[in-house]
Amino acid sequence: MTALGFLYPGHSAEDDYPRMEQLLGSDIRLQVVHTDIGEDAHRVDALLEMGSAARLAAGVEELRLTGAEAVVWACTSGSFVFGWEGANEQVRQLARTAGLPASSTSFAFAHAVRELGVARVAVAATYPDDVAGHFVSFLKSAGVEVVAARGSGIVTAAEVGTWGRDEVVALARAGDHPDAQAVLLPDTALHTAAYIHDLEADLGKPVLTANQVTVWEGLRLASRRVNAPALGALFRREPVVQAPAE
Repeated sequence: MTALGFLYPGHSAEDDYPRMEQLLGSDIRLQVVHTDIGEDAHRVDALLEMGSAARLAAGVEELRLTGAEAVVWACTSGSFVFGWEGANEQVRQLARTAGLPASSTSFAFAHAVRELGVARVAVAATYPDDVAGHFVSFLKSAGVEVVAARGSGIVTAAEVGTWGRDEVVALARAGDHPDAQAVLLPDTALHTAAYIHDLEADLGKPVLTANQVTVWEGLRLASRRVNAPALGALFRREPVVQAPAE
C-alpha cells in the first residue's frame, strides 16, 4: 500500500483525487487535507498568503495521521508566485514540518515536462495574465521553453471549479501552439481528471494538468511508477505497477 498526502487549498476540484485514485489501482491511497484558502483571489498578494508556511503547517498534523509517505502542496499559483528560490524554500519548510518528502504542483510541472522529454510547451491558464506570467517565469527557471502563454482572467478558484468539459477543452485549444510539444493547464481548481484522454486526442500531443501532475509527483516522491492510460501520456510510461484503463 502506498499512501500519498495532498494539501489542497479550499474546495474546488478536489473530487479529481478520488477519481484518479480509482484509476491508479487498489494499493494506492490519495489522502486530501484541505488548507484554509484565505481570500479566494488569483492575485499575487493573496496567493503569497495562501501558500504561507503557517497555512501549510496547519494541515500537516492531520495529514501525518493518514500515514502518508510523502506530501505535495496541491496548488500551482500558491507556489510559483514565490519564484524559483522561494518555492524551493516553501517545499523545504513543508518537508521539515511534515517529516516527509515534499513537493508542490509547480515543481510537479517542471518534473513532468522533463519526464516527457519535451522542450517546448504552451501554457493555457485560467489565471489573469500577470499571474500566468509568474508561471511562465517559473518554468523558464526550470529550463522549459514556453512558446505561448494564454491567461483567461478568472479571478477566483470558485469560478474555475464550475468549469466542465467544454470549457476545459476550449481553454486547451485556445492555449495550444503549433510549436508546442505539450500543453500545460496550471490550476488545481480546474476539473481535468476526466478529460485528459480527450484533450490529448483533440490536440494530438501530451497535456499536463495541475491535479494530474500533482498526483504523479506524489508517486515520484514515493518511488512508484504507475501505468494509467486514462490519465494521459505522463502515465503511459514503463510501469512498475499496471493500473487498468478507464
